[in-house]
Amino acid sequence: MLNFLPAPLVGLIATLLMVLNVLFWVPILLVFAIIKLIIPAKRVRLMIDPLILRIAESWISGNSGWMALTQRITWDVQGIDGLNYRSWYLVNCNHQSWVDILVLQHLFNRRIPLLKFFLKQQLIWVPIMGLAWWALDFPFMRRHSEEFLKKHPEMRGKDQATTRKACEKFARIPTSVMNFLEGTRFTPTKHLRQKSPYKHLLKPKAGGMALALNAMGDKFQAILDVTIVYPDGPVDFWQFLTGKLKRVTVRVRPLPIPQHLVQGDYAGDPAVREAYQQWVQQMWREKDVQIESLLTR
Repeated sequence: MLNFLPAPLVGLIATLLMVLNVLFWVPILLVFAIIKLIIPAKRVRLMIDPLILRIAESWISGNSGWMALTQRITWDVQGIDGLNYRSWYLVNCNHQSWVDILVLQHLFNRRIPLLKFFLKQQLIWVPIMGLAWWALDFPFMRRHSEEFLKKHPEMRGKDQATTRKACEKFARIPTSVMNFLEGTRFTPTKHLRQKSPYKHLLKPKAGGMALALNAMGDKFQAILDVTIVYPDGPVDFWQFLTGKLKRVTVRVRPLPIPQHLVQGDYAGDPAVREAYQQWVQQMWREKDVQIESLLTR
């Protein structure tokens, strides 16, 4: 434990260890990804993909190592026992900070298959990490405003096509598809601007989950509904590195796959779209009550 050191020094040490961990594992990851790119045969992919996932899991274990060394966090976690590493999951979580991703990876690493995130297209240009995400087959999505789509209707549906293509890859090997239903991190400003009906959450967006279920509903064992709460308030990434995060509460509950919705046409059938929206809104109402309970106990 290095948390007794001055906070700026803890932050510098944590940053250095995090960067060294990246610089060690990402080149190894890229070697196998390039082989897969050069030889795109399905047989080669089925051999290399598990190796790439093991490398990524070792990378995450390295992150957990420097976190344990530099942070003093009290973890209150329920619901992660009995999960199946060899199955497929659709993971849904509220989103407050970039720290959420490290929390999720730390808790789920080697308990369920590697979490695969849908990322904004611009993130592929992030130095080193963009290449790593590409190597891990994280889908990169373009987000267009409704105004843009009206001017360029040919672009409508591109994200759906990207999602379907990604899910085809995910179906070949056990995968956990990660989805932040809010679509962005919660802030009081965004909450006010949205006029969200929830106290602790932004409005959920059902489209991404609907596409994943439509493409892989027969593969998913369950939906893992994850709730992350920071009892002392969320922190930004630098505050996390300097040891300001003291307590993390996480609750995980498996939910059945809504079979009556899986085969529905979310984009083309208003009734299906309404049913999906009602389903996720009910999930969000329950999550909002749960967060309030965890914060006030």
